Amino acid sequence: MHVCSIKSILMLIIHGYLLPRAKLFRGKKVLGDYDIKVEQAEFSEINVIAHANGSCNVDMQVLRNGTKVVRSFKPDFVLIRQHAFSMTQNEDFRNLIIGLQYGGIPTVNSLESIYNMCDKPWAFAQLISTYRKLGAEKFPLIEQTFYPNYKEMVVMPAFPVVVKIGHAHSGVGKVKVENHSKFQDIASVVALTQTYTTTEPLIDSKYDIRIQKIGNDYKAYMRTSISGNWKTNTGSAMLEQVAMTDRYKLWVDTCSEIFGGLDICAVKAIHGKDGKDYITEVVGSSMPLVGEHQAEDRQLITEMVVAKMNQAAGRTPTGSPNRPTTMQPSQVWCRWPHPLLSSQDKPQPPPEQPVKPAPPRQRNSAPQLQAEFQASVMPKSEPLVQPQNEPLTPAEGKDQSPEQSLSPVVDQPTAEEKAQTHPPLNKSQSLTSTFGLKETSFFRTASEDVAKAETIRNLRKSFASLFSD
Repeated sequence: MHVCSIKSILMLIIHGYLLPRAKLFRGKKVLGDYDIKVEQAEFSEINVIAHANGSCNVDMQVLRNGTKVVRSFKPDFVLIRQHAFSMTQNEDFRNLIIGLQYGGIPTVNSLESIYNMCDKPWAFAQLISTYRKLGAEKFPLIEQTFYPNYKEMVVMPAFPVVVKIGHAHSGVGKVKVENHSKFQDIASVVALTQTYTTTEPLIDSKYDIRIQKIGNDYKAYMRTSISGNWKTNTGSAMLEQVAMTDRYKLWVDTCSEIFGGLDICAVKAIHGKDGKDYITEVVGSSMPLVGEHQAEDRQLITEMVVAKMNQAAGRTPTGSPNRPTTMQPSQVWCRWPHPLLSSQDKPQPPPEQPVKPAPPRQRNSAPQLQAEFQASVMPKSEPLVQPQNEPLTPAEGKDQSPEQSLSPVVDQPTAEEKAQTHPPLNKSQSLTSTFGLKETSFFRTASEDVAKAETIRNLRKSFASLFSD
């Protein structure tokens, strides 16, 4: 999380109502040391630009008391209390949810759950899984039919039914259909919307049930229509709080587990005149607060958000609420730390190998010839000629140098070399040409040192056996 210069955490509240929420966080601290600065706006008043390095910029343009306020900031936490998507005009804000997710901003509820609940049939599919797990007795889910488009609305349901067109809220897009002809009329309207529909049996309701959960706090409400409208959330209605039963708690606890967990959620159900309950929907953090305890509920949300902010700040690599806005090489931390090597475990460089002198390529020559030549020219020394067909003992093999331990290699003449004709050379001529020695360098005059001539003669005798046919 990013820390401002005045040691504060910046939180953005996305709310569809104009009631200020900043005062709820006054005096609250993150990690016991950082104040909470609050910005508040609706989805339609902000824009998000996110970067892969964890930086997320929010541009906000709002009207406050007739004055246009323009701000740009980097939020450290976001509380979302507004629907992110509706099929009514200009109410699709899923791109902003994607931007916050791209920037890695922690939120309540989670961005994953908010995005997954942008289509009611998708969320209802999760309730179907719960219904199959718990059974109709513990989790009485209403029957529902899904039509991906108007073309499939040829299969008639049992009437009367409630047709829900697309994804909308507060009773928008809900139509009561009593017969086949009206159902066909609704199908023609759905053709213009180019969206999906669902149908549910029309329940003759006695009252509606709403069970809400904020963190670990539970409340249950009963709403009874006064105006007689079949949509109990439309017109006049009476709302009263009822006892929180184990049955209700099971419903909301189970629904709060979908999409990785919902910190704020509510389950809606219908209690029919037949005495049965029918679960119809689950909503997330965008649920409106109702009843006489709204101030208490707002305080519960505030405390839960502060706890989430402390949790998010405590997960940073350095243990501080810093969330770097730019990725520096020194700030990159590894998810999979490598074990440090001790001085004994560190790989040592390979020992330096002695440079091998490249022996001259000559026909019928051996690699150890140069070393033997140097030994033979020493005064009063015997020629060190090792029989090539006699194996070395282990002790002798250790005393040999890398060059001497190699087996002799005899180069075979190539076709071109065979084709070339050379005058026949005697042994002494071959020896002197092999080592690049000239006869004139050793026998220039008769006054040369006799010892040098004797050395040459001993040399020729020493290598006579090497070059014999």
